[in-house]
Amino acid sequence: MSGQWTIPILLALESCRGRFTPMQHQLQIAPARLSDNLKRMEENGLLQHLSPYERRHPALPEYVLTEKGLLYKEAAKALQHTEEKLGFGRLSAKAWNMPVLLALHYEHERFQDIRHALQLVTPRMLSTRLGELHDLGAINKLLEEQPRPTFLYQLQLSSKPSVHQLAQNLASIL
Repeated sequence: MSGQWTIPILLALESCRGRFTPMQHQLQIAPARLSDNLKRMEENGLLQHLSPYERRHPALPEYVLTEKGLLYKEAAKALQHTEEKLGFGRLSAKAWNMPVLLALHYEHERFQDIRHALQLVTPRMLSTRLGELHDLGAINKLLEEQPRPTFLYQLQLSSKPSVHQLAQNLASIL
């Protein structure tokens, strides 16, 4: 799930009954941005844009989650729950934050190990996210001097239970 608005849209869709305007107001998002995100999510198979004959009101745009969208919504709920428990705000609003935390959960501690585990992340992006997560207090950055100086990254002790629960929740969805 990427994009700043994907998770909030997945979570708001049901309470807004799939309607565009209530969703726009609830999320406080510009109409063009919401429209672009809904189109992208529809192209990725998460949503279905109902035809005028399928809607409750033919003039009002309406969306429903597909089967794939329902799975993503469960993952979004797990991410939201983890963010609330961690207390660092919407970490998922920035790409790679949650995957980095999960990589650390699975004990990928060295920069290159994390990069290899995440495959598509660029070195610059990974370095930025590790720095931000360290500054927030979500992870530790330790200097290991032997055999040659290198940094190790680990989940902060207070972050471990929440990230562990997230890993379990995501595994149960799959």
